[in-house]
Amino acid sequence: MAANTTTSINTIDTQTSLGDSKAIISNQEGIHEKLDEVVKRHLTHASQKPYQAHTKEAFAQMDALVNAFLVANPGGEVILDACCGVGQSTRILAKQNPQALVIGVDKSDHRINRNVEGFDVDDGFSAENYHLVRADLNDFYRLVKAADWPVSKHYILYPNPWPKSKHLQRRWHGSAVFPQMTSIGQQLILRSNWRIYLAEFQQAAKLVDLRGQIDALPVVDSSLALTPFEAKYQASDQICWQLLLQR
Repeated sequence: MAANTTTSINTIDTQTSLGDSKAIISNQEGIHEKLDEVVKRHLTHASQKPYQAHTKEAFAQMDALVNAFLVANPGGEVILDACCGVGQSTRILAKQNPQALVIGVDKSDHRINRNVEGFDVDDGFSAENYHLVRADLNDFYRLVKAADWPVSKHYILYPNPWPKSKHLQRRWHGSAVFPQMTSIGQQLILRSNWRIYLAEFQQAAKLVDLRGQIDALPVVDSSLALTPFEAKYQASDQICWQLLLQR
């Protein structure tokens, strides 16, 4: 997504309901005009927000696991699956990357526990090299940065798009933690069914020297989708997009 432009982007934003999943409707036709201003402000003024106790405790547990993994596997990879929901993507990524430790993080205790309670070891996604944790990513990201985890891949799959223009700062690229989150991982992989979201993230990422491109994902069988949202959007004939950023 190109620098300092509000050029209209050809997306499915204004389409109405598609299949079982409604397409995103926004009062934005392109990249938010205040995006660069907001990002530069966060780059200049680091977040001083106190850490929440439950996230500090959750991070301490994950940090111990990561350190133990790296001691036992000096060449091992750490993969971060942010906003992991019920953890389907975390399990799949762990199975696809047996050499890695995959940490899935979500703020919802209900979603995390639903994964544990509903997990069927025969569903084809069984893996031992992953952990799910409930935490506030606004704090967790800063703790990961401070601990300098050697993250190889950092996934942010189908985050809440907050499509109203007034909610720019609720999007990850408009948040105070953007500088820390974008410093984590040799690769950042984002997916969304709203191309403008990825276009904005791509433009913001250029301000921290990250470059990459946006591509439409091929339509796959629902059993091969990385997340339940991905399966639902593609079943509703919506295009799913991926932004791959590299250092």
